[in-house]
Amino acid sequence: MTRRDFDVVVIGAGAAGLMCAMRAGQRGRRVLLLDHAEKVGKKILISGGGRCNFTNLDARPEAFLSDNPHFCKSALARYTQHDFIELVDKHRIAWHEKTLGQLFCDGSARQIVAMLLAECEAAGVDVRVACRIASIEKADRFFIHTDEGDFEAGAVVLATGGLSIPKMGATGFAHDVARRFGLKITQTRPALVPLTAGVPELSGVSLEVVARCGKASFREAMLFTHRGLSGPAILQVSSYWKPGQEIAIDLLPGLDAAQFLKERRHARPKAELRTILAEVMPQRLATALAGQDVATLNDWRLTPTGTEGYAKAEVTLGGVDTNELSSRTMEARKVPGLFVIGEAVDVTGWLGGYNFQWAWSSGWAAGDSV
Repeated sequence: MTRRDFDVVVIGAGAAGLMCAMRAGQRGRRVLLLDHAEKVGKKILISGGGRCNFTNLDARPEAFLSDNPHFCKSALARYTQHDFIELVDKHRIAWHEKTLGQLFCDGSARQIVAMLLAECEAAGVDVRVACRIASIEKADRFFIHTDEGDFEAGAVVLATGGLSIPKMGATGFAHDVARRFGLKITQTRPALVPLTAGVPELSGVSLEVVARCGKASFREAMLFTHRGLSGPAILQVSSYWKPGQEIAIDLLPGLDAAQFLKERRHARPKAELRTILAEVMPQRLATALAGQDVATLNDWRLTPTGTEGYAKAEVTLGGVDTNELSSRTMEARKVPGLFVIGEAVDVTGWLGGYNFQWAWSSGWAAGDSV
């Protein structure tokens, strides 16, 4: 007979859910891991161009956005990037640092999923996919009603992520369940997302810039698209940007544009401005900016018209209000036995492996407590 009674049911077999189930199983808990998709770790598999940017050497609380910037500290300290690297090394998965502390598999993201599944199997976790959940109720225990039958457990962990990339199966499930149990949800919006803007038609042109929004500043690549701006620098500031707000872009970071042009005009008096600019930026961009005020080169200001939405967003900003949860265990303060982890919580990391680290850390914290 198929088991129906568990200590813990983890809902969502992504990064956070797999880590939580693995840790709870290692502690001798009877764990059921459920996912509505036909396979586990779908977002892990597409991340980092299929190589999984699984953490960042510089993961620290300052790299995470939340209404309560202190909330993430406990989990990040209890399960660090070095702990996850140790697990990767234990499974002999080769990896490399790309830039800015970003760690990727040398091979495939499938290795990370296989590693987590192997750890879950060793810990006796019952993993079931293609299982849709109709409802969750609580009396003295939780009752989970699914199209595979009903299950009961002393604890339920919500690990189904946020609203980003709906084509990968993302839904508001965790937020909906949290609301039904009386937990507050902070305002959500797409983050790490391309911005739409009326910019010169330079689709495909890329260059290193410093992009700023408020006090946030990132020096990385920027890409012109048909609809506006993308690339790492823009994705980073998008998490800080709010509608109607201006962003500033230094198109020649580390170079004083006015001084450079003055020197080059002296050295090449007959050269056109676009020719001089093409020495330090892509030709098409140099041509487009040749008629602009020189000041815009180090401080190009624009107000985006919007974002490309959840379809193109890497993560969801906002989520279950951190005031509702214990920062040490991720358990809901007013619903004993209900835990929320990963992207479903109002903690959002920078681009570059930070959101995976939050998944590992918050998943471990809950798995160590359920």
